[in-house]
Amino acid sequence: MEKLIKLIKNADVYAPEHLGLRDILIVDQKIARIDEDIQGYEDLPEVDVYDAMGMAVTPGLIDIHVHVTGGGGEQGPSSRVPEIKLSELLTNGVTTCVGLLGTDGITRSLENLLAKVQALNEEGMTAYMLTGSYQYPSPTITGSVIKDIALFDEIIGCKVAVSDHRASNLTKEELIRLASDTRMGGLISGKAGMLCMHMGSGANMLNDVFYALENTEIPVKTFVPTHMGRNVSLLSQGIRLAGMGGNVDITASDPAISEEPASHKVAYCLKNGADSDRITMSSDGCGSQPRFNEKGECIGLDYTSPKVLLIELKNCVFLEGIPLETALKFLTANPARVIGKQGIKGVVAEGADADLLVLDESLDIVHVIAKGKHAAHKGEAILKGRFEQ
Repeated sequence: MEKLIKLIKNADVYAPEHLGLRDILIVDQKIARIDEDIQGYEDLPEVDVYDAMGMAVTPGLIDIHVHVTGGGGEQGPSSRVPEIKLSELLTNGVTTCVGLLGTDGITRSLENLLAKVQALNEEGMTAYMLTGSYQYPSPTITGSVIKDIALFDEIIGCKVAVSDHRASNLTKEELIRLASDTRMGGLISGKAGMLCMHMGSGANMLNDVFYALENTEIPVKTFVPTHMGRNVSLLSQGIRLAGMGGNVDITASDPAISEEPASHKVAYCLKNGADSDRITMSSDGCGSQPRFNEKGECIGLDYTSPKVLLIELKNCVFLEGIPLETALKFLTANPARVIGKQGIKGVVAEGADADLLVLDESLDIVHVIAKGKHAAHKGEAILKGRFEQ
């Protein structure tokens, strides 16, 4: 049985701010202490001691957009993407994720999504979910967005699609009502109450969001638009939203599918005045990547993996020259704030959850710790789902 107390020595800590060499004491699922030299534990039989030898120790990655039950379906039943495995998340450094539905909110149910999220939590990582899907009115479990968020611990917000030919084309007033209900559910339950908005390539972009912000009292943080890197015009609106205190979420790129890394879009945001605290990156893991022609016809289909997050972290640092402590924020502290877990997730701090990565000088993963347990080592899963054994 794995020991409940761990001591990591000589860690170059990125919290994500760079703290330098520190020791980290983990008790059960929490970080109990961080100091320059923690003594008195090395010879205790109930303590696992690991020498990080100066390697970077960072928070575990937070992926706020994962189709954990599989996405797809744009080309019929055979195009449905398989559900994700625990090992695929953990070996790629993702220790916290948010599951959601996509185009297909019919054969992919919220009940199934809830069960999958509960399973991931049982198996060793942290998982949350969103009610709703592309469609409006939003499908729910209880018949109410407010009730779903308020009554299920795992549900922290709602999902909808806008400005997309696959969306339900909700009106400004319908968007305002949905955002209001999502916020109310969050207030009642003490959760983020985030409205994740799948952004398509339509000409309306974020115009209805700006209308809502100008004509209601809904806080800007309620609206969390994703896939914001589709084009420069949409990205520019995201920069405007970030300047108002909102968040711009950019979907990481798979080099096997896209020629342009998403890190270019992150760098564009920074160069054009976006606050680095207002940018997140997510994988759209197990979400389909359809290709459409000018008639809106699907002419090809692929899907992504959470592996793209680490790829984009490297791209931010090595291609764009963004400091590691800044690049890490896009995948750790910033998404933690968006999902209402600031100070608990996405940081290396006393009292925070013990979700940690050990990275070598190439930013490859050496170790993954999730909920205080050793979860992966150099690409090999230690914690696995029940049917992965």
